[in-house]
Amino acid sequence: MTTIPSHDGTPAPVLDAVVVGGGIAGLVAARTLVADGFAPVVVEASEICGGYLARADVGPAGVPVVVDSGAESYASRSQAIAALVAELGLEAVEPSGLSAWGYVPEGTGPRAAPRRPRGRAFPLPKAGVLGIPGHVWASDTCRAIGVVGALRASLDRVLPASRVDTSTLASLVESRLGRRVLDRLVTPVAGGVHSTDPALLSVDAVAPGLLTAYERTGSLAAAVRSLRAQAPAGSAVRGLVGGMNQLVAALETAVEAGGSIRRSTGARQLRRTGDVWEVRLTTGETLRTARVVLAVGGHTAVALLGDLVDTAGAAPVRGTDIRLVTLVLRAPALGDAPRGTGVLVAPGSDVVAKGSTHASAKWPWLRKRLDATLGPDAHVVRLSYGRGGAGPAGADLDAAAPDETFVTQAVLDVQALYGVPLASDDVLSSAVTRWDDALSPPTPAHRARTSRLVSDVAALGSSGAPGLSVTGAWVAGTGLAAVVPHAQAAARSLDLS
Repeated sequence: MTTIPSHDGTPAPVLDAVVVGGGIAGLVAARTLVADGFAPVVVEASEICGGYLARADVGPAGVPVVVDSGAESYASRSQAIAALVAELGLEAVEPSGLSAWGYVPEGTGPRAAPRRPRGRAFPLPKAGVLGIPGHVWASDTCRAIGVVGALRASLDRVLPASRVDTSTLASLVESRLGRRVLDRLVTPVAGGVHSTDPALLSVDAVAPGLLTAYERTGSLAAAVRSLRAQAPAGSAVRGLVGGMNQLVAALETAVEAGGSIRRSTGARQLRRTGDVWEVRLTTGETLRTARVVLAVGGHTAVALLGDLVDTAGAAPVRGTDIRLVTLVLRAPALGDAPRGTGVLVAPGSDVVAKGSTHASAKWPWLRKRLDATLGPDAHVVRLSYGRGGAGPAGADLDAAAPDETFVTQAVLDVQALYGVPLASDDVLSSAVTRWDDALSPPTPAHRARTSRLVSDVAALGSSGAPGLSVTGAWVAGTGLAAVVPHAQAAARSLDLS
């Protein structure tokens, strides 16, 4: 910490750095600053840190069952996360080798289903990218899209490379592989990951490198095969023993070893006074610092930047309201994992959830803990509600509905998705996690707005106001594989030497 004279002549402290936001981006940025020898102060508006890497104890009757109530895995391709996990001394694990499944309206495309028909479940192809298959005639792909769909998708091999629409993920897939691949594979997978319609998604944002591979190969399926060949061996995702929430605890410990975290403390204003940044807090205090990392959500970041750069039109659109229901069930029929690690749901069927994870079938560490506490018939199943473009909580549920409504619907959806009957006393416990205004979909327009804003912030450095950077999923992209390296780079960009 350095000091400068205050207006009355007494020394006023100037902190090394202030990180606004204690989500994963903020904690990673702060930990990076600590590793580089600084003593950052993290201010987090809520009582707990971690953002979307949340945890919940869903154990019944005092039996501890701690699980993730937010993100539960990360992309294994990310070397930045692998290095971070190793440096923090955490144990990374692969999920079980079971396949994920898809669920689509029976006998019709999901967008053409006026009466929400019953659905059909099938194992999702493994060798794909966001549901886009690399081998259209593979048995698992044909099972999903049928012979007619495979014949249409085969045209990808012979169509001129110029016959493509890259404006969105949906248009790319439909123009090359056809509507069945889009509706039965890409819509449930991309919708499950990004909580929105693939017709709103920027290809570069959700599938980095795919368009480059397409330009090189002239075939979308070949581009997928190329990307898959470059991926590390094994599962496409990893988790942590104890859940991804363990990353939050480890980062907090690392930050507080060299800096500090102030919870229940938000930021109201950011301004530049002379050579120092001033962060006015919700407590009425003002922190003076040489460096600031804004690691808050898009709406908050735009509000704080309003006095510094042109933020007109920069605010992201409101994100989807997500409801995550976690059920602890006594259900022997789930012991055989009838739908593998879980089910991703295309819109338009009898199921309201956009996806479900059979967590105790997906993560061996969780299965082992349940065996030791509740027995082999106990299972943890998570269901996610909230589709972008279809209302805040999907077609049939209001985001403002009470927890009981979501739990009741989740029980119905489990029966449909997994093909198992459940009685009321089979639900040992439940929890509903509410994420309001979750991440805005990474549309081309959103990416253009955020890119301009980040460029304007970077330009402040050359105009006499260095030491400010912006990070977080709203600018970095969805998923830890995008957020972690972006936050590390944002912190390292503040070297003022």
